[in-house]
Amino acid sequence: MTVSLVRRSGPDRRVGLVLGAGGLLGSTWMVGALPALARRLGRPLDELDLIVGTSAGSVLAGALRAGMTVEELVAHQRGEPVDGVPSMRSMEHETGDGLPPLPYPWIGSPRLLARAVTAPHRVRPLVAATSLLPRGRARLDSVVSLMHSVQARLGVTEDLWVPGRPLWVVAVDYDSGRRVVFGRAGGPPSSLADAVLASCAIPGWLAPATIGGRRYVDGGLASVTSLDLLGRDCADGSGVRELDEVFVLAPLASSRYDRPGDPLARAERAVRRVVTAWLGREVRALRARGVTVHVLMPGPDDLAAIGGNVMNPRRRSRVLEASLRSSAARLGVEFTDAA
Repeated sequence: MTVSLVRRSGPDRRVGLVLGAGGLLGSTWMVGALPALARRLGRPLDELDLIVGTSAGSVLAGALRAGMTVEELVAHQRGEPVDGVPSMRSMEHETGDGLPPLPYPWIGSPRLLARAVTAPHRVRPLVAATSLLPRGRARLDSVVSLMHSVQARLGVTEDLWVPGRPLWVVAVDYDSGRRVVFGRAGGPPSSLADAVLASCAIPGWLAPATIGGRRYVDGGLASVTSLDLLGRDCADGSGVRELDEVFVLAPLASSRYDRPGDPLARAERAVRRVVTAWLGREVRALRARGVTVHVLMPGPDDLAAIGGNVMNPRRRSRVLEASLRSSAARLGVEFTDAA
């Protein structure tokens, strides 16, 4: 379908929010960016026309669509009590010291490996490579509890999707290598909690999530933001009409860097540059369709706070506070300590 280049303005302007992969600290950084984004848009984020969540971004996407406010998300990250929501400490307990538990001693997906060998053109190289990783044994039960809790506050049973405007949660089928989008027309049926758990399942670290007899892993393997889905599917019969403007929070990309002395952080920055180039191609493709795209990425101060391990819970507080300030500056809104 051809997207019209005639754009709406004012209250009729359709806006999407894309929340990308980024691990524990990437999620924290995105939470820090949400207050400034809400002030920039001048509307509640849960009322945006489409929210797309991938990996860590799927947790925030699900929480927003289920009615958790930006103020509550910031308070939750700070370790403050939020009515009806489990404490952030439970997730910190699961991530431990930011290193994965010893995996099972066999490869993650023999079927995916076989498919990659027999039909390599049908499987993305990064996805294919994960088939060789040992099967992860950890599970983010705290994420399941969070989704169930926010759905209960909304008055929705935990086995149903959230009502209202569209929410897309992206994962990868671990046996076929195919990307799937829960919540989109034609996507597999799933509860919100199961879809988010699937989207976050890092191969080699977390156990694949099983939904409807199929195994799913981290959606970030196909794209760290899934922004390319909008270029093809903004108007696919799923209730999502063409978007005029998209805001992208991309914790794993950066356009400006710090100069870390730590070898692990230097290696992380090298990977980050590759991710940024990947994202750039997706942004250019969507802009070519006439969609206005804004990308918010961590800057030098944020990267110094993040360090070299995006799963390190000990850095969460400093990442949040750095993002609250830097995101307000980048989005051109006044910084306030309160969300």
